[in-house]
Amino acid sequence: MKLHLTTTHQDHRIALLAALAISIHIIESAFPSPLPGIKPGLANVITLFTFIMYGWRAALQVSLLRVIISSLVLGTFLSPTFLLSLSGALLSLCSLIFFQFLFHLLHMKPPSAIGYAVIAAISHMSGQFFIAWYFFIPHPGLFKLLPIFITFAVLLGIVSGIITQLIIKTIKSDTNQ
Repeated sequence: MKLHLTTTHQDHRIALLAALAISIHIIESAFPSPLPGIKPGLANVITLFTFIMYGWRAALQVSLLRVIISSLVLGTFLSPTFLLSLSGALLSLCSLIFFQFLFHLLHMKPPSAIGYAVIAAISHMSGQFFIAWYFFIPHPGLFKLLPIFITFAVLLGIVSGIITQLIIKTIKSDTNQ
């Protein structure tokens, strides 16, 4: 019996974007962190790009594939690192969906890539922080670090947003030529 799978252009796009996000995530994991839990999160640029250009369903697929496959490659699947990464990815995507819906509901122009990136970064960091606090370090002193983590999230979110905005602008100008 021969198995035949039919793939669509959308499937190929998701696979390409996920492979790019996975590659960036794995490369980024090799660099040291100034503080535990603080990384630039450049793989999230791909998720944000996907969210803005192709919608939340595509972004969810890319994000889940990135988290799961990266953790399998890095040997962290089902570890605390995996749980933190998954919680951050899911909360940031849920926040993006919520704000997109809210802006649509209020008939407001959606935020720029920078605005979305800051929302995603703060949500990602918050998701990771609260999972770390609840499951691994349930000490009230941990909350003294939260302002530092949120500050880094905002700064790195701005950087991710600028990168995403430049990618979108470049792609749109290339398709218009």
